[in-house]
Amino acid sequence: IRPGESTALYIDTILTRLTTIGALYLALVCLMPEFLIANYPIPFYLGGASVLIVVVVAIDTVTQIQTRMMSSQYEQLIKKTKFGR
Repeated sequence: IRPGESTALYIDTILTRLTTIGALYLALVCLMPEFLIANYPIPFYLGGASVLIVVVVAIDTVTQIQTRMMSSQYEQLIKKTKFGR
């Protein structure tokens, strides 16, 4: 990739898309409890911010588990090669 005007424009386009998708996702997650309360007669005790916190913690937990599993695989690979000694 060469630096220049076209590269800057490409990166700006990608960042704009990612930001837009992320904002729509956050809005959906935060407004979902409100839609559930308005349309269904079920008690829903979590607000939008609470649901957002739960989703972020769940995603972070999955990421940490994947990182631990990948670390274990790398350790096994290093032991099999000459670097493991």
